[in-house]
Amino acid sequence: MTAPANLPLRRDSRNKMIGGVCAGIARRYGLSRNGLRLAFVVSCVLPGPQFIAYIVLWVLVPAD
Repeated sequence: MTAPANLPLRRDSRNKMIGGVCAGIARRYGLSRNGLRLAFVVSCVLPGPQFIAYIVLWVLVPAD
C-alpha cells in the first residue's frame, strides 16, 4: 500500500487506538498501522522520549 505523495499528515480518527497518531503516520507514509503501533510499543521499552513525542504529536497534528 502506498500513500499519495501529497497526502498531509493528519491523525486518523477512524482507525485510532488512542490518539490516532500511529494510524495517521502509517497512512501518510504507506505503512502498516499495526506494525507501526507494535514498533512504538516495543520502542517504549528503550530509554528515550517516545511517550513524550507521542503526546506532542497528539497535540500538534490535526485530526482528519
